[in-house]
Amino acid sequence: MKRYSGPNSSSKTGSQADRGLKSGPGLAVLLAVAAAVALLLGWLTLTQGPASRGTADIGGAFQLIDQDGRTVDQSILKGRWSAVFFGYVSCPDICPATMQTLAAAQSRLGADAARLQIVFISVDPARDTPAQLKAWSGQAGFPRPVRALTGTQEQVAVAARAYRVYFAKENRQIDYQVAHSAAIYLMNPEGRFVAPLSYEQGPDKVAHDLSVAMHGS
Repeated sequence: MKRYSGPNSSSKTGSQADRGLKSGPGLAVLLAVAAAVALLLGWLTLTQGPASRGTADIGGAFQLIDQDGRTVDQSILKGRWSAVFFGYVSCPDICPATMQTLAAAQSRLGADAARLQIVFISVDPARDTPAQLKAWSGQAGFPRPVRALTGTQEQVAVAARAYRVYFAKENRQIDYQVAHSAAIYLMNPEGRFVAPLSYEQGPDKVAHDLSVAMHGS
């Protein structure tokens, strides 16, 4: 299953691979593979065993800026169920698909829809300004309400570590992409992690899991 957003790496064969392993690009490929393996292991840790029942050490303190330019922290998670996920405005696939899945799932919740908020944290703070986040998160077909957050690179890194999120630039060009974890972290009204969700589950399954979490059965 695809758990990150970003271009796929190509592979070499034969003597080309031998030469590549001794060069900078070859080492970069190995590092990318290692990062992908680490990401997969992290996902398995989240989705299997006791962690999926809310015992994983997911979440924590952060300080970021929302789409209206206001400084916010982890207290925004208090009082409502929150679907937290990390991405970026220029993400070509996973981020819009996640938003659309959450919107469709929310529409299936009935009165419980008002108990859910979406918290989107940018992993591309260099490009994702509050104004850009506001325009992007306000698109038709996206869920409501959305708290779209950005900050300094260090502030984003602190939040990512708290949620065990992997992210990294795929290249160094201006029009770069960012590989990142694709999990949705369901947090309860006390701000504690309950379970992971995924856009790949589809809106019916996501809505079901949200309802079960909210009602405890």
